[in-house]
Amino acid sequence: MTMDTKNGNGRTTGRGIGLAAVRGLALALVSLPGAVLCFCLSLVSIALIPIGVGLVTTPYVLTGVRAFANGRRVLAAEWGGVRIPPAYRPLPKDANPWTRTFGMLRDPATWRDLMWLPVDMTAGFVTALLPAVLLLYPLEGFALAIGLWRVFPDGYWYGFVPVSGQASAFGAAALGMVLLFLAHMFTPRLLGVHFRLTRAVLGSNQGQLAERVRVLTETRRDAVDASAAELRRIERDLHDGAQARLVAVGMDLGTIEALLDKDPAQAKELIAQARTSSVEALSELRELVRGIHPPVLAERGLGDAVRALALRLPVPTEVSVDLPGRAQAPVESAAYFAVSEVLANAVKHSGADRIWVDLHQADGMLRASVTDNGKGGAVTGAGSGLAGVERRLGTFDGVLAVSSPPGGPTMVTMEIPCA
Repeated sequence: MTMDTKNGNGRTTGRGIGLAAVRGLALALVSLPGAVLCFCLSLVSIALIPIGVGLVTTPYVLTGVRAFANGRRVLAAEWGGVRIPPAYRPLPKDANPWTRTFGMLRDPATWRDLMWLPVDMTAGFVTALLPAVLLLYPLEGFALAIGLWRVFPDGYWYGFVPVSGQASAFGAAALGMVLLFLAHMFTPRLLGVHFRLTRAVLGSNQGQLAERVRVLTETRRDAVDASAAELRRIERDLHDGAQARLVAVGMDLGTIEALLDKDPAQAKELIAQARTSSVEALSELRELVRGIHPPVLAERGLGDAVRALALRLPVPTEVSVDLPGRAQAPVESAAYFAVSEVLANAVKHSGADRIWVDLHQADGMLRASVTDNGKGGAVTGAGSGLAGVERRLGTFDGVLAVSSPPGGPTMVTMEIPCA
């Protein structure tokens, strides 16, 4: 979703200028303390590796840095139309602290994140703040022209204009008009400069093709592993559930055949038992099919499938859908099961009493957001349910971003390219 800063005639609108200024100010207020905190924690944690403390803390700190960078990637796509695909190497699920620490440190994407942090707290802060400055600073010039200059008896500098009287105050107002014109021309573009600067540092600019091949190889391996695990689950469920019941029904039918003439009453009891077993087997088969590909997803699409999923949750869930059409079946299936797993995590771990789901499509991206008002603290590290969601989305070049401060709320955002 690109910034809506132009009207039908191609001219920048006042609403677009104000929106760009507000977004830039919000980015500046977040980027400086966030980048400073992440950078300092990273330096301290990596420095503590030789004494062993950093082996425990570094994976958590770097996971936080990745979450901060992924949040900026989502904002770059949403506010600036700038795509910055992540290229993190996956870690083994059961990795020990040593493997996790040095696995993350050997990842080139980790060092791009760490190089981006000082850029974000300096040049990134300036480029984010400039749109708001260009829009608000002219107001000071106008205020000087209407009498504010009298508050400064020793004179006052507005930009390069020394204000010491009413005539020079009008000069300050004229400079404010020039700055306001520049804001009209450049404010939305400056916010775009901020996101392009972010892409220049965070993006994989060396060996991009090799990095892409590596990521595709790893995501293909994850997809194959996930498919093999799913086949094993289906086989196990069939063997332990429906297959066992159908075998029991066959044995009951054989016994019934032998008892029809000798003991009709016992045969009737076995018939009732066989009927119950067949109903239970059919129910288990339906549940199994629903777990593979829900019929409502195939028949009515992602929006109705998520609504039906929300109705079965024990927590009140509000679903908002804005999808102009159907995506490809694999994309819909991946999005459905990703949302399903995030909702299951929210119900199980968050302690929330309200959940909101938003589904919409824009600029060739299917975006799903799951927000709850629980206790927060969700992470995407190894062993987390969200790590599996991230791997599922990675198969489709999807992105997952998590915002979950202690005390909540938690917002999990997923984006998948689709037509």
